[in-house]
Amino acid sequence: MNAVSKVDENTKSGPHLLIRMWPIYIMAVVIAVFIANGWHKLLSLETLQTQREVLTSFVSENLIVAVFAYLAIYAFATLFMIPGALWITISGGFLFGLAGGSILTVIGATLGASALFFAAKTSLGTALQDKAGPFVKKMEAGFKEDALSYMFALRFLPIVPFPVANIAPAILGAKYSQYALTTALGIIPGVIAYTWIGAGLGATFDAGETPDFAGVAKNLLPALIALGIVSLIPVAWKKIGPKSAVVVDSE
Repeated sequence: MNAVSKVDENTKSGPHLLIRMWPIYIMAVVIAVFIANGWHKLLSLETLQTQREVLTSFVSENLIVAVFAYLAIYAFATLFMIPGALWITISGGFLFGLAGGSILTVIGATLGASALFFAAKTSLGTALQDKAGPFVKKMEAGFKEDALSYMFALRFLPIVPFPVANIAPAILGAKYSQYALTTALGIIPGVIAYTWIGAGLGATFDAGETPDFAGVAKNLLPALIALGIVSLIPVAWKKIGPKSAVVVDSE
């Protein structure tokens, strides 16, 4: 009887699970269309160099439109996990300067990550959590002890892909306010580093040089790892630190 009930439950949950995975289907289609049309190839240093005059002229003549277009493109790329976000970040510095590009990138990335967070929170996350099972439960216990530290660590540690850092908190039950805060603040170091490269591309092109992306990544890596470790100190302290004595007031 139990076996039959279990089979019936699996049968019911199968189609239901497929329906709940609709965000994955949309993302897969968008990415496939993007790659099939070769649009990902436009996100390159060569495009910025060959289209330099066109892009800079458009921004100078249509600043408001360019700002909103950049925000929309970055949010779209983040939401659908389009490859090449690094080049969009560099383009932000190239077109809007270090300060302007950094601010716009943080806003655009946070908007896109927020949309992905809510998609995972409402449908995709439930399906993934069901599949992940015990692993998510084990991680969830530590996550709830200090969600802010965990989410900052996900942002700072370079070994954690950006899409994973966007989806994991939703699966683990994070509050959106904390998620938005850690996203906006946590991506700032990396955003500034690559926006800085973009801001200096004009002079680099004029000098006939090639930007040293590897050097930036190498210099940035130790700092991000250190930030990730620091962000996890509160969690580690709760695990290994001295426990507070419980005082019972007899009165």
